[in-house]
Amino acid sequence: MTNAATSDDAPGSPGGSSPGIWGGLREFANTRLGCTLWEMAVLLAVSGYFLLWGLVPYIGGAQLGLVGADEPRYAQIAREMLAAHSEDCHEVHAKVTPHSLRPKDVDASYHCLMGGTVTPILYGKPWLEKPALYYWRAMGFFKEFGVSDWSARLPSTSATLALIVLAFLHLRRFRPGGHLDAALIMVSCVAMVAFARGASTDMQLAAPLSIGMLGWYAWYETGKKFWLFDLYFFGAAATLAKGPVAVFLMLGILCLFCGLRREWSALRRTIWWPGLLLFLAMVLPWYIAVQRRNPTFYREFFLEHNLERFATNKFQHHQPVYFYLVVLILGLMPWTALGFRALVDAVGESIAEWKARYHPTRYVGHHRAGDAFPEFLVLWALFPVVFFSFSGSKLPGYILPSIPPLAILTGDYLYRVRRVGLPDWLLNLHAALAGFLTFVLLLCPQYMVYQKIVPAPKMFVWAAVMGILTALLILFVVRRWGITRIRLVTLIPLAGLLFFLMTMNGKLLDLNYSSRPLARQIQLNAPGVELVAVPDVAGATDIKHDDEWMPYGVRRDLVYGLSFYRNQPIVSYGQDGVPDEEHVLVIPTREADRLPGLLPGRVYQQLFLYETQGLSVYRVYAKS
Repeated sequence: MTNAATSDDAPGSPGGSSPGIWGGLREFANTRLGCTLWEMAVLLAVSGYFLLWGLVPYIGGAQLGLVGADEPRYAQIAREMLAAHSEDCHEVHAKVTPHSLRPKDVDASYHCLMGGTVTPILYGKPWLEKPALYYWRAMGFFKEFGVSDWSARLPSTSATLALIVLAFLHLRRFRPGGHLDAALIMVSCVAMVAFARGASTDMQLAAPLSIGMLGWYAWYETGKKFWLFDLYFFGAAATLAKGPVAVFLMLGILCLFCGLRREWSALRRTIWWPGLLLFLAMVLPWYIAVQRRNPTFYREFFLEHNLERFATNKFQHHQPVYFYLVVLILGLMPWTALGFRALVDAVGESIAEWKARYHPTRYVGHHRAGDAFPEFLVLWALFPVVFFSFSGSKLPGYILPSIPPLAILTGDYLYRVRRVGLPDWLLNLHAALAGFLTFVLLLCPQYMVYQKIVPAPKMFVWAAVMGILTALLILFVVRRWGITRIRLVTLIPLAGLLFFLMTMNGKLLDLNYSSRPLARQIQLNAPGVELVAVPDVAGATDIKHDDEWMPYGVRRDLVYGLSFYRNQPIVSYGQDGVPDEEHVLVIPTREADRLPGLLPGRVYQQLFLYETQGLSVYRVYAKS
């Protein structure tokens, strides 16, 4: 009797037993989050691994430095904005939060807030191609963790994590069943893993846009205005990340959805004045402030980097019209087969429901009667792909907003077919794609070292065997234990591939594609020399080498990378002339015989060869 009475006591009451830490967490997950503690633990563990392993020093080490032209350039802009912000705050002896409500303290805090946060600057000059959201977030991470390549990537990583968790919670509430599958598929797609680890603006657009779209549909289904807060708040964040294209994408999807359903009243009711005021309060202050300080902003940002970028090939990113179909196939890997099957299934459901609205007799017995969510996801997935396919300038990240709805459709499809299982052809194709991805990624280090598409026979056979074993493992597990295991058995090889690339071969990636090792070696060999120069930036002109015309100069991405790691602009002989001061010259090894013509009468000495990227580094002494 005593034991029974004790067990009935309320937790935490006098004489009662405390539920403990795990009990409290379990209760919080069940009551507040609407999911089990196990689901949340799996979600966070898997997401944390795919987003952070090999990215930060504490989780697998910061294996890869900044790559490409955009990553070091955006990171350098954030660094310079932070320096200007800190200088302005120090000047007025204030912080963003005022010391008191006295007008003097409030004015000082306002000066501190605006200092360095309005105009993006690169090498001391305005850089007006993109809005400021990424730079603001990177500034915050720099201030918290210090300026580094990995902290420059945390804005994208944290935005992706927010998307994964919020999408999981949304689906758990409105479409339970495939919610965990959808979230884990989303975070393990090749496109999501790649862009979540990049210091760029692509995920700053895709994540808030996707959260806002889910929020709008929650309002559409429940009628509760609270959910429109997501649309306006995250829509404003997306607009601060990439500009008016965010508003266009969201409006395009919503207009198509409401138009096909002939529910224009839903579009009218979407105009919610508190939300609209919130959107304008978030977006307009920065756009107005940057235009006032930079009269050329409107022309550079809106006309050149939005309209001209879409309508022309001014920025030399031309691709064929089918480019984004290829990007989508690769970006969904290894879930491509399941994702496209789920999309086709959802298109069929959408057409059936569309017919039912006008011919109800054709819809008798359909298993998803009245559910508009598949139709909404299909339009959301297809609109960015179709729209950007007509763009004169195409980059892979443009259709990143299409990945989340496809992942949601895939998770829902797997949940619905769990009893009957997958068709043999679909399971075989999924296993084959997972095996092929394994085969390709295992050979990546070979390509990086030897720059040959055809690898050594031993490595080719080893990678082929591992790819075949991956495919057979998926087939065996799914056929033995059912479709509920397909998520686990697909994620295991993916986790191993990430470990293989980032931990076992991270240094190869770094040596071949980043400027970080080169900057360290320059500092080691010429510690007292500040200036670094290149003959020219590749693409400015061409030279003939071994009967082939090749770009003359150092690659643009390497120049931006050196600028970030040296925290200074790199001098270009072609644009700035040869400095009279002592400096370090980085030149492609194949162009080293041009040095006497580049440096007539100057004394120079070779410091080292940087063979992994075909470069030679010289110390050029001051002009006498």
